[in-house]
Amino acid sequence: MSQEIPTIQIIDASKYVGQTVKIGAWLRQKRGSGKISFLQLRDGTAFFQAVVVKADVSEQLFERSKGLKQETSMYVTGEIHEDTRSSFGFEMAVSDIEIIGESHDYPITPKEHGTDFLFDERHLYLRHLKPFATLKIRNTLVAASYEFFNQEGFTKLDAPFLTGSAAEGTTDLFETDYFGESAFLAQTGQLYAEAGAMAFGKVFTFGPAFRAEKSKTRRHLTEFWMIEPEMAFTHQEESLVVQEHYIAFLIEKVLEKNDQELDILERDKDLLRSYTQLPYPRVSYDDAIKLLQDNDFDVEWGVDFGSPEETFLANHFAKPIFIINYPKAIKAFYMKRHPTRDDIVISADLLAPEGYGEIIGGSEREDNYDLLKARIEEQKLDMAEYEWYLDLRRYGSVPHSGFGLGLERMVTFVTGEEHIREAIPFPRMINRLRP
Repeated sequence: MSQEIPTIQIIDASKYVGQTVKIGAWLRQKRGSGKISFLQLRDGTAFFQAVVVKADVSEQLFERSKGLKQETSMYVTGEIHEDTRSSFGFEMAVSDIEIIGESHDYPITPKEHGTDFLFDERHLYLRHLKPFATLKIRNTLVAASYEFFNQEGFTKLDAPFLTGSAAEGTTDLFETDYFGESAFLAQTGQLYAEAGAMAFGKVFTFGPAFRAEKSKTRRHLTEFWMIEPEMAFTHQEESLVVQEHYIAFLIEKVLEKNDQELDILERDKDLLRSYTQLPYPRVSYDDAIKLLQDNDFDVEWGVDFGSPEETFLANHFAKPIFIINYPKAIKAFYMKRHPTRDDIVISADLLAPEGYGEIIGGSEREDNYDLLKARIEEQKLDMAEYEWYLDLRRYGSVPHSGFGLGLERMVTFVTGEEHIREAIPFPRMINRLRP
């Protein structure tokens, strides 16, 4: 009785050396001569090479292999061999090919293509090496976030995407009609996370955020994903410890699980590993301004930092750094005022080196009812929209802190990608709503 041939995934090839297996795959590229065909295959788990030798197969099968077009889907049967010449380490000696779906005139060829073209074809470009590697790392960062917060005792809280007001008091909102009244796509889940923290102690939200900013920088999207933890009975320094351990944990997980993907992206693993060394420096906004001025930056106290300033500051320390206690005038109304200075708030931004800038923004939250109400009035926000938020201070207020990590910014930092559009499957920018 013949033994059934196992169907496997490429990523598991190492477990089947010397065995004949079957793999469902797509053809990335092919090359060859009159006597051999090299098929570059992918199946969604990994990439490797299948070899069709004319002398070892029927004439019909060899001709079939030579006629395959880019992105044709097929079942490929053959024996797994070690292949020390490739980074993957294994290949297949093909004995059969069963075509499933033919592909003709695939638009993304091995030649160079422009960025606009590749994002017009993003639904197909996801199949290619760089986006595949980048988005696999994104997946690891998401899974690792859940793992970290679960093991630290956080409860996952789902914040609404539709809100009646701006959490950060800005006008950069996408507005929609909600049964006759105005509603907005949420900028953040933070205010709802604060409500959750008063119920569960420690919570985190994970979901999309929307900003109607007409920005064309390499760091901005109009739709992006935020991970926002909130912690009751927690002061800012305690929050900073959680933040730096979280970032180190994420990087360690990528180094553990995405070795092949980091190689595809040519990311410096030793450099990434250096970013797991804790603690990260804490630099006051005051000292950051002085450091910038001493290095010929034209900045005055009270301004927010742009990309050049953030890049210099993080590169100066060659690791992620916290800039703490920003001016009150440039930060959101909910941040707690400093106990000895009225012009700054207890806040922190975590800046990544290599030009990646702010990846986390956080603060201790104002827990005093009267001071929070005064800030809402000062910024001329609609008090009625924030009565529920003030309730959190009316009924058993406690010190609490939180932060938000921009997932796509973290992806670009870890992968070494230059533009944030690479860090999300289907980017939304001011000039891109499709596909």
